[in-house]
Amino acid sequence: MERTVGTTIRGIRAPIIKEGDDLINIVVDSVLKSMNAEKFILKDRDVIGITESLVARAQGNYASIEHIARDVNAKFKGDFAVIFPILSRNRFSLVLKGLAMSGKKIYLFLNYPSDEVGNYLMDIDMMDEAGVNPCTDILSEKKYRQLFGEYVVHPFTGIDYVKMYKGLAVDDNIEIFLANDARAALKYTKEILIANIHDRHRTKRLLLKAGAINVYGLDELLTKSIDGSGFNPDYGLLGSNTATDTTIKLFPKDCQEVVESIQSLMREKTGKNIEVMVYGDGAFKDPMGKIWELADPVVSPGYTRGLEGTLDEIKLKYVADNEFGSLDGKDMAEAIKNKIKNKDNNERPPGEKIGTTPRQITDLLGSLCDLTSGSGDKGTPIVLIQGYFDSYACE
Repeated sequence: MERTVGTTIRGIRAPIIKEGDDLINIVVDSVLKSMNAEKFILKDRDVIGITESLVARAQGNYASIEHIARDVNAKFKGDFAVIFPILSRNRFSLVLKGLAMSGKKIYLFLNYPSDEVGNYLMDIDMMDEAGVNPCTDILSEKKYRQLFGEYVVHPFTGIDYVKMYKGLAVDDNIEIFLANDARAALKYTKEILIANIHDRHRTKRLLLKAGAINVYGLDELLTKSIDGSGFNPDYGLLGSNTATDTTIKLFPKDCQEVVESIQSLMREKTGKNIEVMVYGDGAFKDPMGKIWELADPVVSPGYTRGLEGTLDEIKLKYVADNEFGSLDGKDMAEAIKNKIKNKDNNERPPGEKIGTTPRQITDLLGSLCDLTSGSGDKGTPIVLIQGYFDSYACE
């Protein structure tokens, strides 16, 4: 029978995970239960995605704002600057609250007109009309208010982030500036906490070259347990989320062990070689809000070996219009299938890859998983992807 379906994605419902739960067995049992209930079969190279939140919850990887304050006081001698955090209640507000609890003066520098992932602090047209040059101008909070008003809110959340971040101060110890050159902070202090995500390494390099003497990143806070707290040895506070009013859930650790254990148990129970990955934010951009949906340091902190690298694909419409343009119907279909079966990357002309952007497999799958599970009330923190590595030539 002719195959009529390519890739399929299923959001798999799972129990509410708590600290100490046997996540490996829960994931495997949830997938097998769904398979039996929905009458589908598993095949080699199917992919199981588990949201990072599920892993962190099972690990109990939590820390309090007091733990953050203690680590800050251990690393910084005096007042310090915080450079370019994203605008987020969920991602940064509680971290800032912990920083402020240190009692040290904080010079908080925010990117404008938007943060690193596209959240706007001001209307860009108003910025142009005001004659503000984002490449050179440094705005104090007072100047920001004079130019853009006393209540400037994010178009989606309705939050005035400057006001909210200022309100997290302890004894008025947060002073806010808007700038796009991290080196502007050196006028106030040589001690720096780098809070941006994807450009953090460049930011650190520029600051150290310019004379900063004590520089850490969010990825260097809570890399070890503080009095029993959770921690992440690779990413520190990056990838953390608000859990309660006083605690954060950290990005999960030991993810490689998790995915390999799930893969092994699936092989034992089904005889199939299932690929497994832990995923966080998908790496995609919202065209309406212009927000880049990647507040985590990586899309996938752990994945099995079969998910390494990029896809090697032929652009079907290119070969259909060019090499096989003279063929029709079944003849064209058969020719394309044969070409796929015999493709050799070293012998194919460049045109056959036009439009097939060489993104990492885990980034593509992570976006697919994130869009499927969402972050709301769907209750499907496990995603099963089937047929992703199949092609038009697969029967």
